[in-house]
Amino acid sequence: MKTAERRKRAVNAFAEAKLDAFLVTNLHNVRYLAGFTGSNGALLLYRDRPPVFFTDSRYAVQSSQEVDCKTRVANGPLLDLVTREMEKTRPKRVGVEQDEITLARVEALKKKMPARSELAGVSGLIENLRMVKDAEEIGLIRASVELNSRALENALRRFKAGMRERELAAEIDYQSRKLGAESPSFDTIVAAGARAALPHAHPGGAKIGPGMVLIDMGAFRDGYASDMTRMAHIGAPPPKYKKAYKAVLEAQLAAIDAVRAGAASVAVDRAARRALKGHGLEKEFIHSTGHGLGLEIHEPPRLGRRDKTKLAAGMAITIEPGVYMEGWGGIRIEDTVLVTDNGCEILTPTSKELRVI
Repeated sequence: MKTAERRKRAVNAFAEAKLDAFLVTNLHNVRYLAGFTGSNGALLLYRDRPPVFFTDSRYAVQSSQEVDCKTRVANGPLLDLVTREMEKTRPKRVGVEQDEITLARVEALKKKMPARSELAGVSGLIENLRMVKDAEEIGLIRASVELNSRALENALRRFKAGMRERELAAEIDYQSRKLGAESPSFDTIVAAGARAALPHAHPGGAKIGPGMVLIDMGAFRDGYASDMTRMAHIGAPPPKYKKAYKAVLEAQLAAIDAVRAGAASVAVDRAARRALKGHGLEKEFIHSTGHGLGLEIHEPPRLGRRDKTKLAAGMAITIEPGVYMEGWGGIRIEDTVLVTDNGCEILTPTSKELRVI
């Protein structure tokens, strides 16, 4: 889907909210609607006239190459140029992204806007459109996921018992960059032994092995994120680890089996918890079962206890149940999956068999 078609869908969405224009300042949403990948830009969408993109002189050339609509380049603050544009067109009711724009910027806009214009805060309008990925986005997510999996295998080939958490994390990031990633999609998590009980542990100086290691990693490739968690055990795993690993894998597969267009996100979460309850581990599962991803690593929908979003074909989501026991460690297994009409496609190619190094 081209950006022009995305903008048309956005206009239809805010027109239903009785808005005459919509100011997009979230850079992820700007990229989605205009193709701009720089760090300073805004897009003003109109209900009844062509859109206008705003940036500064640093991005004059870049925007001419990326943006497919009228562009205006500011020599000062972008909002000054935005308000001068609105002085010419005088839209009556202008929507702003209330979860993105600061109060200070809202007040600055109000002072400089035409007298008859008013601002209206809107939440999640573009993000809701972004939940369902088009064919181009699905291809980019698929490529990011495959890169991420290759990076893990390359890094583990260089792993040696006794390597420190931060060293393995650095190796993962290096391999990911070598394969074409722009950056990690979040700070790579490597947590060894008892530290695996921390779901978002920061890699430190702890040595890896003997024992478990949790690796949670992702990459941005061409702007789109991937996310995967895998476990490894350095040396022969004890029965408790094998039993817990089997339980988490069962929960992950049960959640995947619950994914399909029309299913409520809470039903997917419930499937994972039901499986863990059968092993007496439901209380050790302390976070949601998954989340959407795309231009951001965390996007709607969320798959948690109280989330009732209806899944739709084309949504890219993670499925990542886990169990965490203080003083012992933790196990999480995560795939990126694509929702389809009849179920889902698991995009992550990395094996989920118990890995022993």
